Amino acid sequence: MSLLNNLLHIDLFKNPNQIIAEYIWIGGSGADLRSKARTLEGLISDPAKLPKWNYDGSSTGQATGKDSEIIIHPQAIFSDPFRKGKNVLVMCDAYTPAGKPIPTNKRWKAAEILSHPKVVAEAPWYGIEQEYTLLQKDVGWPLGWPVGGFPGPQGPYYCGIGADKAFGRDIVDAHYKACLYAGINISGVNAEVMPGQWEFQVGPVAGIAAADQVWVARYILERITEIAGVVLSFDPKPMPGDWNGAGAHTNFSTKSMREDGGYDVIKKAIEKLSLRHKEHILAYGDGNERRLTGNHETANMHTFSWGVTDRGASIRVGRETEKDGKGYFEDRRPASNMDPYVVTSMIAETTIL
Repeated sequence: MSLLNNLLHIDLFKNPNQIIAEYIWIGGSGADLRSKARTLEGLISDPAKLPKWNYDGSSTGQATGKDSEIIIHPQAIFSDPFRKGKNVLVMCDAYTPAGKPIPTNKRWKAAEILSHPKVVAEAPWYGIEQEYTLLQKDVGWPLGWPVGGFPGPQGPYYCGIGADKAFGRDIVDAHYKACLYAGINISGVNAEVMPGQWEFQVGPVAGIAAADQVWVARYILERITEIAGVVLSFDPKPMPGDWNGAGAHTNFSTKSMREDGGYDVIKKAIEKLSLRHKEHILAYGDGNERRLTGNHETANMHTFSWGVTDRGASIRVGRETEKDGKGYFEDRRPASNMDPYVVTSMIAETTIL
């Protein structure tokens, strides 16, 4: 193992003109991530200058064996926290050889919406609170829970400390630092209400970069849990019963909302969201009906509501925003397994376009 470790840490600066680029894309479920690496010559900071690549879509549930080639287009570049040095992670989206986006490529439509002149003029900012659950590998039970049993009731675990309250902090801290190294605007982490559940926040980030960064942050997290021998779950309700689910609360503001008089703009945006509530719910993640019950800090999925500081509402407005007369709102409906390309673009489409 010491020899393997030494090989893993070979200094690639001895070949200064070569880097390793890890190409990342979304798999056939629309929620799984895939990646593979290639050697490139020289340093490239513009994704448009990176070569396109391909993969076997029949092995990811995205094509048939008779016509299996899927083309991936580089869209965003990040520093690689695993290989370090000048090596990079590359977030890609996927197309047919004819150049048509495949069904799981939600980035293409999101980019179209978020590059609309009216949206660009409003400079939308996003802050996404990504919750997740760490599971014991062999039993699929939350980390820190007795196998086949249950811990004490919720209460002491949220932002808790101590070996009997916080489970998996090394993974969480490693992920936090790796995201900062990568260039992701990760703004914080905390233990969540259910033991074994954690959250990281990405933002504020403008436009489609917010979704790119959340996807790559998820990728980095799953790579770290792979190393740790722990399973990562984005299930919105991993444990039935009196336990909190996992969401991806999405904070949103526009230029008009952030300026004086913005509170009126926020209220008009919330009214627009209420009119498309069913459409948003359908697009906000799989299995969300198990989470949005009206209990455990959620609103019932069948009813739209909003309120100041109300964590049981569909949309929450912060007290500071109300006081200042400007700021942002929080859409609390998205599930932890939501596609950030879909959610960010849909909020912009509904409230701006």
